[in-house]
Amino acid sequence: MLIVCLLTVPFVKIAGAELQLGGYYKNFFTAFNPPSTSEPMMGAVVNRLRFNLSHTPTDLLSLAFAYDFAPRVQDPSLFTESPFAVGIASSRYRLIDFDSRIYPGEDDLIGSVGIYHNIDRASVQFSTDFADISIGRDAIAWGSARIINPTDIVAPYTYDQLDTEDRVGVDAVRIRIPVGILGEVDTGYIIGTDFNFNKSAIFLRTQLNAVETDFSILLLEFQKNLLLGLDIARGIGGAGFWFETAYVFAEPFDGPNTSENYLRASVGLDYSFGGETYTFIEYHFNGVGTNRPDNFLANTTQTAYTQGGVYLLGVHYIAPGFTHQLTPLISFSGQFLFNLSDPSAWIAPQIAYNIAEDVHLSVGGFISIGKRPKNSDLTQFQSEFGTYPNLFFTSFHVYF
Repeated sequence: MLIVCLLTVPFVKIAGAELQLGGYYKNFFTAFNPPSTSEPMMGAVVNRLRFNLSHTPTDLLSLAFAYDFAPRVQDPSLFTESPFAVGIASSRYRLIDFDSRIYPGEDDLIGSVGIYHNIDRASVQFSTDFADISIGRDAIAWGSARIINPTDIVAPYTYDQLDTEDRVGVDAVRIRIPVGILGEVDTGYIIGTDFNFNKSAIFLRTQLNAVETDFSILLLEFQKNLLLGLDIARGIGGAGFWFETAYVFAEPFDGPNTSENYLRASVGLDYSFGGETYTFIEYHFNGVGTNRPDNFLANTTQTAYTQGGVYLLGVHYIAPGFTHQLTPLISFSGQFLFNLSDPSAWIAPQIAYNIAEDVHLSVGGFISIGKRPKNSDLTQFQSEFGTYPNLFFTSFHVYF
């Protein structure tokens, strides 16, 4: 990261007038009630200001930098434990990083105001006739599934993340080699803390198109675990089809271990009706989950949850969703996630209004349906989504 920043400075000084600066300001106002009826409703106001800078001094070289600044006003308890990911997320795959919280300090008293920041991009990219090479902090994500991506474990967003526009940056050296018209070989090393190999990841991904179908095969070693992934996407009679799966060998090179190997898979279809209504449905299988709510908490000690980016607790899920354009400027959408074993459900309706070309306003909520925990400390699950709070939000976005 430091090397990338030092490389960037000379180009800024030489051709500062040619820099492209953009970004956005976002405001999220949230209010939610905890699953325990004995706790009062809480809220948070999250502001996020992001600056994106890019510069391409030659056809062979480009530079990218992004910085997030996020003041918050929220209930003091949310500084130590937040039920929903709102604002700036973090990644485990960074060589070095500062504390994301500027205020209050570690030894300061916690009130209702917090200030966070994040260097989310800082990379140098070299383009040649043979390959594109990227060094530094950038986004790495895979998968064609709409809701749950089994192969996307480097810096995944959970289904309840409010702001998913920019994937969290990770530190990596990445090489992309084009093969044919639509094919690619993508390989790289994702750097963990202090170059510790046991906290890093290395991947090899191939992508090709045949018989009007996109195929992708992924081999990923992460934190001493091995993932084999397959992703297939194509059109079927006007609808889109995807199948994404990953099998993880938990610590296969370290002999016997307490975690089990596991399989995850998502399969689905989407369809657009006349350009005004878009619908999809996805089934997800989580092989590391359990059908018994009383085993949810104990099961989270598995490698899948501590290192593999898995966050769902059950086994079988159905996730339908839709977006309907009410007017050219107003859209209504809904997303659903059903745990078929509990049963419990998570419902996310939203209305979005495009006030102007770069100004957007939306109102929505996350509604949880299911049996609530037996006690106030949330240790006795009776359903998965019954342990989540109901959350209602407004968001205001301005792009520049």
